[in-house]
Amino acid sequence: MRLAFWRAGKVKAVVERAVSKSKAEAKPKVDARPAPVVTRQASGESGDIDLHALGAALARKRGWIIVPTVLALVASVAVVNLVTPRYKSESRILIDGRENVFLRPNSDRSNEERQALDPEAVTSQVQLVLSRDLAREIIKKNKLAERPEFDPVLQGISPLKSLAALIGIGRDPFSMTPEERVLDAYYERLQAYAVDKSRVIVIEFQSADPDLAVRVANSIADGYLVLQQNARQDQARNASQWLAGEIENLRKKVSDAEAKVEDFRSKSSLFVGTNNTTLSNQQMGEVNTQLNNARSMRADAESKARLIKEMLQSGKPIEASEVVNSELMRRLSEQRVTLRAQFAEQSSTLLGNHPRIKELKAQLGDLDNQIRDEAAKISRSLESDARIAGGRVDGLTTSLEQLKKQATSTNGQDVQLRALEREAKAQRDLLETYLGKYREASTRETIDTAPAEGRIISRAVVSNTPAYPKKLPIVLIATIATLLLSSGVVVTGELLRQTAPRAVAVFAPAPAQTQAAVRQEPFVQPMVEPMVEPVVEPVMEGPAPLQPEMTADVGVTEFAEIGHLADSLRAAAAKKITVLGTAPGEAVTLSALTLARHLARDARVVVVDLAASSPTIAAVSVDASAPGLAELMQGEASFAQVITRDKLSRLHLVMAGRPGFDRSLLQSPRVTLAIDALLRAYDHVLLDAGSASDLPAELLTANARAVVVPDASMEPDARTLMCEQLKAVGFSEVTMLSRPVQPSDAMDTPRVVAA
Repeated sequence: MRLAFWRAGKVKAVVERAVSKSKAEAKPKVDARPAPVVTRQASGESGDIDLHALGAALARKRGWIIVPTVLALVASVAVVNLVTPRYKSESRILIDGRENVFLRPNSDRSNEERQALDPEAVTSQVQLVLSRDLAREIIKKNKLAERPEFDPVLQGISPLKSLAALIGIGRDPFSMTPEERVLDAYYERLQAYAVDKSRVIVIEFQSADPDLAVRVANSIADGYLVLQQNARQDQARNASQWLAGEIENLRKKVSDAEAKVEDFRSKSSLFVGTNNTTLSNQQMGEVNTQLNNARSMRADAESKARLIKEMLQSGKPIEASEVVNSELMRRLSEQRVTLRAQFAEQSSTLLGNHPRIKELKAQLGDLDNQIRDEAAKISRSLESDARIAGGRVDGLTTSLEQLKKQATSTNGQDVQLRALEREAKAQRDLLETYLGKYREASTRETIDTAPAEGRIISRAVVSNTPAYPKKLPIVLIATIATLLLSSGVVVTGELLRQTAPRAVAVFAPAPAQTQAAVRQEPFVQPMVEPMVEPVVEPVMEGPAPLQPEMTADVGVTEFAEIGHLADSLRAAAAKKITVLGTAPGEAVTLSALTLARHLARDARVVVVDLAASSPTIAAVSVDASAPGLAELMQGEASFAQVITRDKLSRLHLVMAGRPGFDRSLLQSPRVTLAIDALLRAYDHVLLDAGSASDLPAELLTANARAVVVPDASMEPDARTLMCEQLKAVGFSEVTMLSRPVQPSDAMDTPRVVAA
């Protein structure tokens, strides 16, 4: 919805800006009005800092700097001399994870322990040094509970400490046990830390007695080593006790497991022979070997018999080894050789028909027959051996098959036997391991000096120089801090004085003193500001237009109308006020500024420029180039950046945007959110809506009162009709001014100096 206003008459041209300098500066002029009240522009407006003024302020108020500094010097010297000094002694321990080579169970453990000493392990050893158990031993050993230094109750509590404990600042020593008091004092004086990038632990202890500081520091180091040794012996003792019980249980388990193995072996006839094999497997191997031998013997005998038969059948000489090596065959061969020799000898002298020759031939033939018969016998004997070997092969084959069947039937039992044997072996190995660890733990338990985790590399010595308090640093710090603080206070006061905002070119109205033309010289009247010295400067060019030729009666009338309207709005606690006009122009902006300056005298007021039709808002702002609502909607600026200040009052300003911005951004719903945020922060929010031709109605009318700036030529009937139309649109109340505020009227607004 858009607002449309009925306009009467022609739109007047924008009132021209008045001359920026008064004609009175050019040449003296006779005027019935008094000269204006002029104050200089505050130095904070330009943003410059006068270093010369800061130096002059420091020199002028040097007493406020020197006196506190000297007092701090004297007080710090007195305090450091009254405080009881403390002497510090330190001892150092190297954490190296030592292991006695003669007690080391194996060579790998030393490497594992060295690898385990990481920075976290060293830090853990520091916490062991700070343990309460060790603290109690040291306190008891050195009788610290009997010293007033560690138990303040023994020497009485000072009234100051009692008062601090009463109001809750400090702890009441009487509400603590003696052990707690001594432990607090002990830990207050003890400091243990690890040296960076090393395995060295530093133990520092402070005391008013230097000898006591040395004794306690060395006692802590010795106690730490003893604590480590006791921990190792306790560990070995606990391990041996646990291993003893486990060994007894394992012995019973091993015995039961081995008994189960033997019982199962006897029941299943799985006896073990040589080479850790069962008897059935061993027998099967032997039978297999005999079977192979019998098969080879049969094959050998058959081949020899067949060879001899072939020789006999072919009539070839019998040269088989069995025939040649026979004793009978050897004799027959010798006889045949002898007869052959005789036959050859007789054949040389006798003929073939001679009886002797025939006799020799007959003997030779008989020998050949005997040889052949003997070879046939040998062949038959070999065949008999082959048949015997075949029978042996058949018997052994039958035995082997039976053994195979027996082995097949015992495979399941053999698997169960091996499982029982593995269980028995595992229990036996575990028992042997535990026995070895038990002997090692028992040996370590009986040794009085078990190796600790570290060793002392530096023992504490007596120090004659107090470690607390550090007199020179404390005195210097207190003196320099007081000097800087007092100087800062003086400089801050001077900066606040320089940056305090002041009114600029304030023109205040005054009643006419005479009707005659009287020449008056301008005079200077400084405006009183808190903590600000008035300074007189020449009149500067004001940001608002001037109208020096306006009559006093008209200005007073309009000024009174705006003042009465401001009082009415203030009494009604109007939070949101929309100022709009029948035509765009500078009159709406001037009316909004004049009304806002009246309200800003005793309230927090901000003017939001939604029209952007007049440069007046930028002219009266301390930062004419500041971003506005358009930049806020685009996320280019924050609330703190878009809110600027009026040069002439405490009024705050929010411009529509930098020149050339997109007016469609003012129709965004986020503009309503921004206005709501301003309503929560300010007492009055004035919206300069101009003619409101392109603004959302809800933005202007929601919980708002309207102030209408009409044209001077607008008829009364038209004004009444417009008021009714605006109430119908949604304004809670509508107030119409009698006439627009002129540029000179804006200068007659009372000025309020910013605090």
